[in-house]
Amino acid sequence: MVPKTAAPLPWGPAAQRHRDVVFSDDREWAEHLCAFVRGGLDRGEQVQYFADVTDPEKVLRTLVDAGIDAVAAQATGQLSVSTAARTYLAGAAFDPDAMIGLWHDAVETATGRGHRGLRAIGEMSWCVRDVAGADRLLEYELRIHDEVFGRLPLTAWCFYDRRMLPDPRVSVLAGAHVTHRGSPVAAPVLRVAPLADRPGFLMSGSAGHDTRDVVAAVAAAIRSAPAPRLELDMSDLRHLDAASLAILAGAAADRPPGPPVRLREGPAPLRRLLELFPELGSAVEVVER
Repeated sequence: MVPKTAAPLPWGPAAQRHRDVVFSDDREWAEHLCAFVRGGLDRGEQVQYFADVTDPEKVLRTLVDAGIDAVAAQATGQLSVSTAARTYLAGAAFDPDAMIGLWHDAVETATGRGHRGLRAIGEMSWCVRDVAGADRLLEYELRIHDEVFGRLPLTAWCFYDRRMLPDPRVSVLAGAHVTHRGSPVAAPVLRVAPLADRPGFLMSGSAGHDTRDVVAAVAAAIRSAPAPRLELDMSDLRHLDAASLAILAGAAADRPPGPPVRLREGPAPLRRLLELFPELGSAVEVVER
């Protein structure tokens, strides 16, 4: 039976196991890398590193220089260093559904080989290149809190190198994590993050024309979420335009029949906007705290 995300998990809270890691130089990168790998090896977990711009040999040299026996860990299969291009980007396009399935398979393989769980680092700089499906990365980051970390003994850090990604992109993607590590980033115009204790998402800031891509990612995550009951917490949302509401309500209407998506504490005009779209009203339920 899949554990409920609200219940304590034997391997720790999901919010603590999926983190964004933002860094600005090689020293910071090495510190985060070594802390993560050392912790995983000490706990008997399998550790995987998915490089994008970093030479895999540099990853191994950095670990060895820090006193970590990476060679022995590789030999036993407890440590692997590969590239995103040979793993989750090996297909025709980045596909959140396929990647979620890969995580389930990878954890099953790791635990089947006697490891206590799986740890992984992924370099995310590929998201600003011309990679098919890169525009679905935010959808993926929003979905995996419940669909992956709420269900599996997996710890993963998403590495965001500020030298490779523009600050606005880093802000949006880092904001999609519940727990953060590394350099602080400015709040994006519209931040969306998973709810830590139940299936759903928290929206804060302003949703309008300039954030339509973020709203589209939230809609895709709402549409795909397998949880029968989903909540969209809007208590920190200052503005929501009619077009954004229509996109979100349309995604709610596309979900399989079941309870409506709960919209918690939307902006004051929210109810009036819903009156403009009565055909969508049955798909959402506006609630207060």
